[in-house]
Amino acid sequence: MRKPVILLAERDEALRQRLHSFLVNHGFEVLTSSDLTGLLRTLRQQQSLDLLIVSTGIEVNGDGSDVVQFLRQWNCKPPVILLAVNSCEELAIAALKAGVADYFKCPFSFIALLASVQRCFFTAGPGESKALRDKGENGQAMIGDSSSMQEIKTHLRKVAATESNTLITGETGTGKELVASLIHHYSRRRQNPFICINCAAIPDSLLESELFGYERGAFTGAHSLKEGRLKLADGGTLFFDEIGDMSAYAQAKILRAIESRAVERLGGTKSVPLNIRVIAATNRNLDQLVAEEKFRADLYFRLNVANIHLPPLRERKEDLPMLCQYYVEAMNRQFGQQVEGVTDETLASLLRHDWPGNVRELKNVIEAAFVNQPAHRIALADLPQQFRARLSAAIGLPQDEREQLLDALLTTNWNKSKVAQIMKWSRMTVYRKMTKYHLQSSLAKPGSQPSADRYL
Repeated sequence: MRKPVILLAERDEALRQRLHSFLVNHGFEVLTSSDLTGLLRTLRQQQSLDLLIVSTGIEVNGDGSDVVQFLRQWNCKPPVILLAVNSCEELAIAALKAGVADYFKCPFSFIALLASVQRCFFTAGPGESKALRDKGENGQAMIGDSSSMQEIKTHLRKVAATESNTLITGETGTGKELVASLIHHYSRRRQNPFICINCAAIPDSLLESELFGYERGAFTGAHSLKEGRLKLADGGTLFFDEIGDMSAYAQAKILRAIESRAVERLGGTKSVPLNIRVIAATNRNLDQLVAEEKFRADLYFRLNVANIHLPPLRERKEDLPMLCQYYVEAMNRQFGQQVEGVTDETLASLLRHDWPGNVRELKNVIEAAFVNQPAHRIALADLPQQFRARLSAAIGLPQDEREQLLDALLTTNWNKSKVAQIMKWSRMTVYRKMTKYHLQSSLAKPGSQPSADRYL
């Protein structure tokens, strides 16, 4: 898979180099230009550009008007992000009319810019490159650039390319339904239905009529034929959520349908064939349930052909800054606000939290902060009072070595020399420990420049 190609046009050499390193370290191929002439030359020579990041600093008139005029006349096919050195309302309106995908005024956050770049790649057409995020059928995004999330994204696409039954495991709130929808989205079945069934919500008395359907006259009140949920998924994907909570009676019925690839409606005499792919998810330990004879071993082995395990948020806290920024932007759209992000103090406190509710808990905390109508950035005082109380209660509790190292890395913006001083280790020990604990920054990868997450 080829890397997405970005053309970066920026006159300021220092900023251009920092942006180049930042984007390259996040998986993009970056071409650079320092003026309009070079930008035009590259546009004519390169046929595979995916995105343009253009600064008004490359203009001549001093107000950015010639850059916007150039973009309007050129009618660029790739999306364009404009970096405004001297921002004003007139320039922003002109940029919008010129079809610019996003607009940043200096100084700007590198992380916010990265999020915008990723949004541009969300809209790429079939076969085109996409950035670090992925979207499921419900429009939600899979956020994270930690080593564990990179492995999951790679494995997810491999699983999607098959027709194998799949079992997704992980704690509540880790995004199991999102992963299931992504598997469907990247599969050959993506044009067909994705049907989700909450196994804990259907009582046994309604199981057969809901899942298998019924014929007209099958029972009092059955005035017409009804297709069951399994048949509605025909040609597509059937997702059993929280399958570990399914009753023994339901397990037997589902196992028969999966094995025979057919169902029989209530009151019917003929089997109805099914063409479905089955994905199941659970937050419970099915191996233990099988050992305790609380879950059928034959059903477990039918489901657990391909397996994807989602780590809890506390084991991938290096993704937390990117997750925070993503949910801030989502809440901006929902509440009609323009919050830039979270303060450094708030982020440091969020990193100390264990997140028992995982990503879902983080989303709820950010949403609750918006209810308090924060200013430019979400401060600690904007967080829910009960959540702040839990943060205060956690202060002073001992941290394990991985947590201490991660805190030091994030505090120093991944400056290994400063981390070595804080931890009283050698630099080589820092690198060894980072490798041991699979620590890889969403803000700065090894080899990137210090403080590359913000242009000041």
